[in-house]
Amino acid sequence: MQIDVTPLPGVGVRKDFSVRKSGRRIGIIERRDGTIELIVGRPGNPEVTDQIALSAEEASALASLLGAPQVVAQLEAEHREFDGVHTRQFPVAAGSPFDGRPLGETRLRTRTKASIVAAMRTGAVIASPGPEFLITAGDVLIVVGSAEGLAAAARILHDG
Repeated sequence: MQIDVTPLPGVGVRKDFSVRKSGRRIGIIERRDGTIELIVGRPGNPEVTDQIALSAEEASALASLLGAPQVVAQLEAEHREFDGVHTRQFPVAAGSPFDGRPLGETRLRTRTKASIVAAMRTGAVIASPGPEFLITAGDVLIVVGSAEGLAAAARILHDG
């Protein structure tokens, strides 16, 4: 896939690509002041038709939402030959009982036999986070286990 990078003198940088199915352009404008805007354009037309300003926290959350499914798909492909091994992603919402607390306090492995194998934060993958890893709202936790273990993990991560 080709990502076009266009300097915007005095403004920042535009990075976008053409969506294969629709032909529309989608991307971001990274402004010199550090703000980011999500942009969308019409097929075959470089003009921006829709623009959404994102805070740093919102841009980070969007990056995590887009990145986590890729990590899950890769892990599922690697576990495909093992019956009973499943992978799911669990977004950590604001107000979660584990927001701001160490991963070890979930006792997820002990309670469910499921393992948190990665966390997505601000678009970055944190592989094999340890028990001291502080969970933050907006994180997406990648968990591997049995179907029953993942269902129990969902309850724990949601309710405590």
